[in-house]
Amino acid sequence: MITLAELISRYSTSGKLVWIGTRPARRQPMIAHSKIMIEEKGLEGDRTTRPSNRSITLIQQEHLGAIASLSNKSEIFPEALRRNLVVSGINLLALKDQQFQIGEVLFQGTGICAPCSRMEETLGNGGYNAVRGHGGITAKVLKVGTISIDDAVVPVSSI
Repeated sequence: MITLAELISRYSTSGKLVWIGTRPARRQPMIAHSKIMIEEKGLEGDRTTRPSNRSITLIQQEHLGAIASLSNKSEIFPEALRRNLVVSGINLLALKDQQFQIGEVLFQGTGICAPCSRMEETLGNGGYNAVRGHGGITAKVLKVGTISIDDAVVPVSSI
């Protein structure tokens, strides 16, 4: 019989980093990057000021379509959701409480990234609820380094 721990450690594929964004200051537009240095406090140039369990925010590309549909939009762009990293091909919720690597950087998934009230401003009436359950995860940085678009997103147990 397969144990729950064994099931949790299985992934059908690694994911891929498809978008990187920083928020230089509160309420400022996101800036997209193709490559960036990740420091202990988060992305270089991001508004984060100290290391924390929420140094990095991640969302799944596959959920952008669901959020668009639930907010009655034809498309949602990553910068609208104000997450740092967009990944595809791996279930981010499976990385909550797990270690994973993107490029040179080692992360620890720390929790669910719930939407904020800004989603009402960005997506319109009901935007907050459209993102609920699709907001991705938060992570802290365990090992600094550089990440680039198309880097693999690999659970540590699979490295």
